[in-house]
Amino acid sequence: MTDATYPRIEIILNGKRIGPEGRSTRAITNPATEETLAEMPMITAQELDQAVQTAQTAFDSWQGVSALERSRILRRFADILRRDESQIARNITLDMGKPLAEALAEVRSAADYVDWHAEEGRRVYGRIIPARVTGVQQIMVKEPVGVCLAIAPWNFPLSQSIRKVANALASGCTLLLKGASETPSAIMAIANALEEAGLPAGCLNIIWGDPSLIANTLLAHPVVKKLSFTGSVPVGKHLAELAGRYMKRVTMELGGHAPVLIYDDVDPQAVARALTANKLRNSGQVCISPTRFYVQDGVYDSFLPALVDAFEKVNVGNGLDPATKMGPLVNSGRVDAMDALVADARANGAIIATGGARIGNVGHFYSPTVVATDGDDIALMNDEPFGPVAVVSRFRDSDEALRRANRLPFGLASYVFTNSLQRADQASASLAAGMVSINHFGLALPETPFGGINDSGYGSEGGIESFEGYLNTKFISRMSNPVA
Repeated sequence: MTDATYPRIEIILNGKRIGPEGRSTRAITNPATEETLAEMPMITAQELDQAVQTAQTAFDSWQGVSALERSRILRRFADILRRDESQIARNITLDMGKPLAEALAEVRSAADYVDWHAEEGRRVYGRIIPARVTGVQQIMVKEPVGVCLAIAPWNFPLSQSIRKVANALASGCTLLLKGASETPSAIMAIANALEEAGLPAGCLNIIWGDPSLIANTLLAHPVVKKLSFTGSVPVGKHLAELAGRYMKRVTMELGGHAPVLIYDDVDPQAVARALTANKLRNSGQVCISPTRFYVQDGVYDSFLPALVDAFEKVNVGNGLDPATKMGPLVNSGRVDAMDALVADARANGAIIATGGARIGNVGHFYSPTVVATDGDDIALMNDEPFGPVAVVSRFRDSDEALRRANRLPFGLASYVFTNSLQRADQASASLAAGMVSINHFGLALPETPFGGINDSGYGSEGGIESFEGYLNTKFISRMSNPVA
């Protein structure tokens, strides 16, 4: 059974649309019902070469389009996303599973991201550097790097893809975009909206297919100058190594395992409620999701039952149901991963305070789960769950909390809850992470940096810093008269 409103999935090369007929395909399924939504066409090696040449031809023209005109196209793009937000959100819920309200919020935040980059792309300035010699002018200019490869994830299929698309196009680059094979509807929405907005053919090319074929072919191609990847740490490291062989510019936004420091000077019930909403957003399938909850002795015995109570009140179901607060996981593999982590915790003496089991026989549903442990030895304390599982452990003082928070190689997001300015300052200075949020969840705005350190990647996909990955710096030193 297919959904009549779900879009046709196509490869798009230079504006030409190639459907699934007569070629290898992959079925797209609804994670809540396991019903087939559509068939995805798989690109061939010959078509990949065509995609690169198309993007290069388009770049030859697009780089010369004024920043003002690029901005106008992107602003129209954002307006179209807002106009069609209800249908785009519904399709995201169908193939990704998140509640419709969350999908709608994703569309709106993505449109805001486009607007901000449309305007900021007009402000990519060079500078004049005072010369040491009379008659010499020294100029620094920024130029687009060229054809870019963007590989986007399934958890935020629209907003994470648009972080790459808006940056690249605003900078004057052209793009080969590979979305996640589980959640293609958002990518088609981007392509359709940009076409309507007036983006010239070839500036955005949509490719689907075997990840290994695509990565190996395109990163080796001399025309492709930059890779932007959002995904897991192991895959990111492999792609970074591959890109390094060919000196490709790279932005990596990889996984995390965000620690949360909860001090004994806060209201534990209020913090538990706030963390529940944020932890279970998108069923916990969020790279910056709070995951390791370190709770100080003085509030631990109040915080844990409050968290359990809040988790147990969350309504899990089909994302199209208005009563649903948490949808399914994206596929059966994520459910298996949750089962394995919970089984390891139980086998190693941790307490499963609530949840820890699949829900039902149809769809990829998993119960919101809280695990309590005394130490850092269980797998949940070391491996990012990327699901609706939180692990709670007590600490005595700040030094212990910070040491345990920083013990892993990840460094994406960290959270702190305290009413002490001294503790907040100490934690923000000491936490090894690209982003630290204190007493709220103020991350991932268009105008703020978004990226990690260490195994969580490098480069930014937010703020003015995000343009750096798509621009080359050129220095020009010019003397008014030739040297005699």
